Amino acid sequence: MTARGDGPRDGGKALVKALLDAEGRTYAEEAGIRLRDTPQPLYELLVLAVLLSAPIRGSAAVGAARELFDAGMRDPRRMAGATWQERVDALGRGGYRRYDESTATRLGDGARLVQRDYGGDLRRMRDEAGGDAQALAKSLQKVPGLGPTGAAIFLREVQRVWPGVGPYFGDKALDGARRLGLPDDPDELLRLAGKAEPAVLSAALVRASLDKRTADDL
Repeated sequence: MTARGDGPRDGGKALVKALLDAEGRTYAEEAGIRLRDTPQPLYELLVLAVLLSAPIRGSAAVGAARELFDAGMRDPRRMAGATWQERVDALGRGGYRRYDESTATRLGDGARLVQRDYGGDLRRMRDEAGGDAQALAKSLQKVPGLGPTGAAIFLREVQRVWPGVGPYFGDKALDGARRLGLPDDPDELLRLAGKAEPAVLSAALVRASLDKRTADDL
């Protein structure tokens, strides 16, 4: 399916280049996560996905993630070992105030689940799902605070180190493509993006979906 108003191919490439120049960074990068296929950064990404799932500004979610990590809550053992109040305080320092108490509870419960079911290593979840994105989405939604939106956030970002789940865009990124008048077919978007990574392109499209000013500027 292609969005109405889709322009010439060269115009589409120019638009995607402008989008990537303006918004070409992942949310993990913004939160200071050095994403690798190892347990700690994968867990940090899971925390970020939980925070971004709430109806709250993305900048507050990113700021809260940074505060949690700066306070040492970078792996499920330390997250579960922190007090509820320590989690609340870190979320508050990041500007995550409206949902700080409920999210602090979910983060503690989720950390214990990751420890219990996966030994603190989300690669075990990936392996149990056979690397299949749909199966992974179902497993991710067992984590407190992660629904379909949060699972999509995690999968969009993690494809950078788990390429087998990609190319993955999700509904929000494709909404951004339609808002910009670009094709909403993942293969066509990747063709227009040239060598850009799917994770970077999808994050940029999500920002275009969420911020009307970004789309209007482009």
